[in-house]
Amino acid sequence: MHVAFVHRRGFGQFAALAEHLATNGHDVSLICETVDRRLPSVRVIRHRVEPGPRADEQMARHMGIPDHHVRIGHRVAETFDSMARHGERPDIVIGHIGWGSMMFVKDVLPAVPAIGYCEFFYRAEGADVGFAPDDNPDAETRKRLRLRNIAQLLSLDAIDGGVSPTHWQKSLYPAAAQSRIAVCHEGVDTQSFRPDLNASLKLPDGRVLKAGDPPIITFVARDLEPYRGFPQALEAAAKVIRKNADALFVFVGGDGVSYGTPPPSGGSWKDALLAGHDIPADRILFPGAISHDLLRKLYQISTAHIYLTYPFVLSWSVIEAMACGALIIGSETPPVQEVIRSGQNGLLVPFYDTDALANTILRVLHQPNDFMPMRVAARKTIERRFRLIDCLSRQKSLINSVLRAA
Repeated sequence: MHVAFVHRRGFGQFAALAEHLATNGHDVSLICETVDRRLPSVRVIRHRVEPGPRADEQMARHMGIPDHHVRIGHRVAETFDSMARHGERPDIVIGHIGWGSMMFVKDVLPAVPAIGYCEFFYRAEGADVGFAPDDNPDAETRKRLRLRNIAQLLSLDAIDGGVSPTHWQKSLYPAAAQSRIAVCHEGVDTQSFRPDLNASLKLPDGRVLKAGDPPIITFVARDLEPYRGFPQALEAAAKVIRKNADALFVFVGGDGVSYGTPPPSGGSWKDALLAGHDIPADRILFPGAISHDLLRKLYQISTAHIYLTYPFVLSWSVIEAMACGALIIGSETPPVQEVIRSGQNGLLVPFYDTDALANTILRVLHQPNDFMPMRVAARKTIERRFRLIDCLSRQKSLINSVLRAA
């Protein structure tokens, strides 16, 4: 079977499935703009990178993003058309529908079944936009959000099925489309991401960190920014350190902006926010982006792991941290509430309540052993719902069901 994956930037959510299929003898291709890594036995076919939305004021205001998505869709369609003419037509196409890549796949490959990855449907209410207290989307913002969904709506109308990683993310899609969207997370390797009481982490300055020595509070995001609650986590850290001078906070993430907007003064959110807090330099670490191997060790030695997020895409980091038996202190927002039941397999606090976050951290630092059952329950949650081998099995079942129905 020839499976073709479509994603703008490398393998993304398809990495584990693509590697699994290739390892088990299937012909696997990836059609993309850029690729972050190579996988054995997987052919990467890059199409031309389309420049972003055009700068024309009227175009950018209304149709800049849809126009960009249409151009990306054309590039992917041209790639598949060329593959078909050279006898390389895939048996099934699986692709992310968010950037237009899947818009015209069924027009050049009408007989080939297609599955769309449905990650996030933009809304003016009930999700990330309008969540912040000072965010009141005006009519222009609402119109831009509606237009931003054009590529997804056209793709949903054409594809044979969809998949979302969580029930909440699926619930954002139009009701008429939800019956065709399955829920299946990409999964986490629970053999690699597991508790390890003997784990340690060596810092660049030579210090070696171990669980509880000192008590380590961790925070991980692609970038340190408001969408993932960095301002609230930093403010809570300052409050905790004033009452517990032994606590060490480790903030992992880049200085860019993955979601939302940069600070009004420019630069990074880290620099902008640190200027307002008097935190001893030896009590807070910013290692930047670190390897997956170091992340795993960090989760394993964490006394408490902060995971805050707007109502937005659920991060892989929280699933991996739970698999390592970390105690999650998360935000009371829908993506987190789908995975964590407060008091059972983690602790939840209101997103903007930094006093509640700081007090919860202090409570954990005061009696860490009291929360061991929650750590065990967190690990069991991941084993039951997000174990990689089970998620791969569900993904393959979805592929087979779409192939049978074609």
